[in-house]
Amino acid sequence: MTMSDDIVRMARAWIGTPYQHQASVKGVACDCLGLIRGIWRERHGTEPETPPPYTADWGEGGGQEVLMTAALCHLMPIDRQTPMEPGEVLLFRMRPGAVAKHLGILSAAGQAPRFIHAYNAHGVIDSPLTTPWQSRIAARFHFP
Repeated sequence: MTMSDDIVRMARAWIGTPYQHQASVKGVACDCLGLIRGIWRERHGTEPETPPPYTADWGEGGGQEVLMTAALCHLMPIDRQTPMEPGEVLLFRMRPGAVAKHLGILSAAGQAPRFIHAYNAHGVIDSPLTTPWQSRIAARFHFP
């Protein structure tokens, strides 16, 4: 099993976990960052840092790229020209010019791409990576 397959397997184990802001417990509750944190813990044992309390808007008012900065610090960026592969961490901007504030794991690439993410009011789900979602991708990363 490749690292990518392993990441997707871990992410799929979170499907059905209810959504709760700032949570990160598989089967109990998580948000999009909590999903990534949980996969990190399963791979590495401990998190590189404990995130401070954060609001759901991720600093939109101040325009600070808090999530992007943390991702660049702890994950390995992927060049935008590189074809997408399952297991990648996707970071999204929910609208043009806004700060990046949503995360997911690419679960399938190719003609019918999909991603696993914790979504408010839905919990952790595996969604189609539709054209609107693809247009919101701000950056892509690999776990170290």
